[in-house]
Amino acid sequence: MSRVSLEGQVAVVTGAARGVGELLARKLSARGAKVALVGLEEDALKEVSGRLHSDSAHWYADVTDHETMSRVAREVKARFGKVDIVVANAGVATGGPFADSDPQAWRRVIEVNLIGSAVTARAFLPVLVESRGYLLQVASLAAITPAPMMTAYCASKSGVEAYAHSLRAEVGYQGVRVGVAYLSWTDTDMVRGADQDDVMRELRQRLPWPSNKTYPLGPAVDRIVAGIERRSAHVYGQWWLRGMQGVRGYLPALIGTVGQREMKRFAPRLQGMHSGLVGAGGAADEAARATHRN
Repeated sequence: MSRVSLEGQVAVVTGAARGVGELLARKLSARGAKVALVGLEEDALKEVSGRLHSDSAHWYADVTDHETMSRVAREVKARFGKVDIVVANAGVATGGPFADSDPQAWRRVIEVNLIGSAVTARAFLPVLVESRGYLLQVASLAAITPAPMMTAYCASKSGVEAYAHSLRAEVGYQGVRVGVAYLSWTDTDMVRGADQDDVMRELRQRLPWPSNKTYPLGPAVDRIVAGIERRSAHVYGQWWLRGMQGVRGYLPALIGTVGQREMKRFAPRLQGMHSGLVGAGGAADEAARATHRN
């Protein structure tokens, strides 16, 4: 598919304070797009906005709050006149055995990654219909293959993949394209936060190549930008992920067998694992919810 110039286009990026969202905002801006940054870290969003090459603005918002996101969509439209691209990137993660997991943290992963993505789409679909625009849902290798110790994250990313595929069929006749972006372990605060736990880090290192590596952020985001320019249905942050689609039907049984062996190996070390949200983004989410409760 031919590429669409991003010059003068208006792009909304959620989870834009750091990691994939922050770098994506910078690269879209460098190509001439006007960028609306959305997230929970207001100071960081303001700093990112100030470094962009093009017109930009930022909004403090919890993507799971429908009323707030609907207001943000109206304000973005009023500020820029239109919305051409929405990237539902906001996400959090937790790891560890399901039986010992923090129920609130587990639920929050589902809320942010799945419900928050749907709330984002619901809020911005009216303006995307107007512009015949593009919605890109950021998923993960976790949508393709299950993994022990990652029940919430795998469930949420499998969910957003299925939801986005369903939505594509619903809105395509209105001129709105919907894509799904897949990333493996990429060098972000979330992945570094997960690696702080020795068991999670060692389990990941024991995965088969090439899924046991941490990949640089820049090339992955370049691939996402190229996918946005093409309005692609599928975007792969690492080259080999495309090939995983052809074998995904065999993976649950394989992981179920091999995973049991690995869990038995690590069982004595599972007591006392951190069960909250990981990384700086997880800390920001927990802080925002604590402030709201108070």
